[in-house]
Amino acid sequence: QLQVVESGGGLVQPGESLRLSCEASGFSLDSGYVGWFRQAPGKEREGVSCITSDGTITKYAGSVKGRFTISRDSAKNTAYLQMDSLAPEDTAVYYCAASKFKGECFIHGAVRPLYSIWGQGAQVTVSS
Repeated sequence: QLQVVESGGGLVQPGESLRLSCEASGFSLDSGYVGWFRQAPGKEREGVSCITSDGTITKYAGSVKGRFTISRDSAKNTAYLQMDSLAPEDTAVYYCAASKFKGECFIHGAVRPLYSIWGQGAQVTVSS
């Protein structure tokens, strides 16, 4: 019943942009912080970005900083990940995750237990 669903993935060429959406249902996304993670073939899942429940603090992985922007819209109960200047290295399955905790958000280290609800993932492929 409590779930988040990603959408907006697809195939794009290097240098292009894509915006992922994470729509929550059964609960308020404002109840805690939201994180975006990704997993490429043969690699461990890594944190990409996160945003606090009030949207005042955001964090980004070094590999995406300056190119990706995380945001959230309370009225739509949805979080977003705007991805610009995409490169082949960004190809992965992207996951949205919601936490029940407020305050500072985390994406590095053993943060998996901090997120209670995970989406099914959205494929993003960057290729020419």
